[in-house]
Amino acid sequence: MDTIIEAFHVDVKLLIAQAFNFAIVFVVLYFFVLKPLTKVMNDRTKKIEKSLEDAKRIDDKLIKTEEDYKKVIADARKEAEGIMEKANQYAEKKKQEAIVKAREEIGQVINDEKAKIQQEKAKVLKEIKAEVADLVTSSVAKVLEEKVDNKVDKEIIKKSLKK
Repeated sequence: MDTIIEAFHVDVKLLIAQAFNFAIVFVVLYFFVLKPLTKVMNDRTKKIEKSLEDAKRIDDKLIKTEEDYKKVIADARKEAEGIMEKANQYAEKKKQEAIVKAREEIGQVINDEKAKIQQEKAKVLKEIKAEVADLVTSSVAKVLEEKVDNKVDKEIIKKSLKK
């Protein structure tokens, strides 16, 4: 081996010094570059993992929120349909009540008008009877040429009208 060392002109002291220098550079690089770089990489990995977990949590929360939203919308639609149904029933009830009230009012107006017509009819008949009585009296007076007193006259008219 000595011959190989002499053949390549390798100095053992220099080789040991280079090995020592390499060890120092390795230790310096390990503590000042590799360890901080590893720490930064680990921190970055943890941060990325945390971000992924947060993203998954947010995604799950979003899905849950969408489901809640759909449920609330469905409930609101059902409630709105119920309210519309009640409103329609109420409107129909009010419509029927208005129709009944209008019919009652129309019936009352018709009855009032019938009563007025009956009163008018009775009044007209009374006037006609009085007019007929006057005509009969004047006719009878002309025929008899003598006027009978009022009392007898009215009795004759009543008898004539009853027939």
